Amino acid sequence: MLWSGTDFTGDCRALTERKDLTPYEHVSTYGLMRRLWHDNIRHYLGWLLVALAFMGLTAAATGFSAWLLKPVVNGILVERKEHLLLPLGALIIGTFFIKGFATYIQAAIMARMGLRIIADNQNRLYAHLVRMHMGFFHNVPTGKLISRFTVDIAQMRAAVSNAVTSFGKDIFTLVGLVIVMFIQNAELALITLFVFPIAIHPIARLGKRMRKVTANTQEETGLFMTLLEQTFQGIRMVKSYGMEDYEKGRVGGLIERIFLLSFKSARIRALSSPIMETLGGIAIAVVILRAGHQIVAGETTAGHFVSFLGALIMAYEPMKRLANLNASVQEGLAGAQRLFALLDQEPTLKDQPDAQPIEVRDGRLRLDDVHFSYEPGKPALLGVDLEVPAGRMAALVGPSGAGKSTILNLIPRFYDITSGSVLIDDTDVREATMASLHQSIALVSQEVTLFDDTVSANIVYGKPGASEDEIVEAARHAAAHEFIMELPQGYETVVGERGVKLSGGQRQRLAIARAILKNAPILLLDEATSALDTESERKVQAALDKLMKDRTSLVIAHRLSTVMHADIIYVIDQGKVAEQGTHDELLAKAGLYAKLHALQFAEEAAEA
Repeated sequence: MLWSGTDFTGDCRALTERKDLTPYEHVSTYGLMRRLWHDNIRHYLGWLLVALAFMGLTAAATGFSAWLLKPVVNGILVERKEHLLLPLGALIIGTFFIKGFATYIQAAIMARMGLRIIADNQNRLYAHLVRMHMGFFHNVPTGKLISRFTVDIAQMRAAVSNAVTSFGKDIFTLVGLVIVMFIQNAELALITLFVFPIAIHPIARLGKRMRKVTANTQEETGLFMTLLEQTFQGIRMVKSYGMEDYEKGRVGGLIERIFLLSFKSARIRALSSPIMETLGGIAIAVVILRAGHQIVAGETTAGHFVSFLGALIMAYEPMKRLANLNASVQEGLAGAQRLFALLDQEPTLKDQPDAQPIEVRDGRLRLDDVHFSYEPGKPALLGVDLEVPAGRMAALVGPSGAGKSTILNLIPRFYDITSGSVLIDDTDVREATMASLHQSIALVSQEVTLFDDTVSANIVYGKPGASEDEIVEAARHAAAHEFIMELPQGYETVVGERGVKLSGGQRQRLAIARAILKNAPILLLDEATSALDTESERKVQAALDKLMKDRTSLVIAHRLSTVMHADIIYVIDQGKVAEQGTHDELLAKAGLYAKLHALQFAEEAAEA
């Protein structure tokens, strides 16, 4: 088979070798935690203080339960004081009830706080991304962006919740139990405290390794989502070319990488357990040996010893959680670092400080000596000059890759020009606010974007809040009302992802209805009929003619027959205007347009 022996892992990794997102520079744990506090945690300070108060109550109850072991052993088991049974029983029940109630309250508050942080960051990230320029979305795979919303933000929330809970509940509990240990036997407490600090250095090293592995895992997860999205969207092509096994190999190789990284992460996390278990065993053994000598010598009682040992055993769990905390926090900080890298990436296109809403009076379009490059040193446009008179139709024709779509993209300022100016009624588009500029322009392209929603919702996208009568009227003008009424639920029919339940002509007419409803003074058409059959093209073209009436229109056409009646035609070649004029004038020049016309009509005649 063609793909036998293919390095699927390397094939997938090639997708990530793109300069799409801000590089992850090394940021200290302190720096990331400080930003987490500033951007997220401090907004919930009130809730946090309440949670910490209940964590303190939980810790006090835990410490008190360890202290109760002394009167239980000495008073009941040793001295056999029957009158202590009911009071001590009531104290034990009350202590554990308070501990359970306080644990529930702090857990509920922390859960609400963590989920609120997820929601806030998802809203913040989405609001930031929709402001980004078109070039950003062309360079960054969708799966990588989705992974920021899901994996990274969720892990960041876990870091916040775990950090606050452990630094609150576990440290409070540990402090309370240590106090009990000192009260019962200061010498044994000092011996114990000298044992556990030995674990600090190896635990810290494990945390650093965990953060690096987690960052790599998150990167691979984003790539995995991208690959899934590409495969499912292109499933028709996958099946038609019989590439199912190839795609299974690519996905399988990536899943294997994620598995190995996840397993490595699990091993690193698990390493803290033998460290803490060994140190815990050493501490308990030393305590038992020393306490045995003290009891034999009469220096302490069994009650003191049992209470001390109970506090030590109870302290083991929060100590172990604190040991694991660093690894857990580092996992979350890896997600936070990726999220902050994206949030810190400012859009290259935004309103200028003195930008004003544009007021389109006539709708005249003009490009003056426009130069543009997608990448430095690779010019796409070289001094383009063209004008579209107000209320008239101009067409852009020429070979593929000549720069036609680039010209169209510069008018709504999807990209900024390198030099020159793009003008609407003598106003440079860079001096207008982006919102008002986009509101003044309607775009209908060959690649129709429909959302997985109803027909009505897709049309009303052009004018949110439009009435039902306005929607139907727009559909009638777009020659779409008839086929819409034949759909199972009419205007309430869900069209499926990207309008998959509709034909190409039907999708195109819905896009035209959307543009008609928007009623913008400037219309941009990017090969809106090139992918349609003859019958669909006829209906769509009739709808476009209605849409363009008395509206400034700039049209990119593959089929010259659709623009023969344009007021002016610009022939674009190698990033420049090679010719301009009406259809008849250009044919008379016997230049590039005439050659394209002759070639196209010869092909159509041969097909006929």
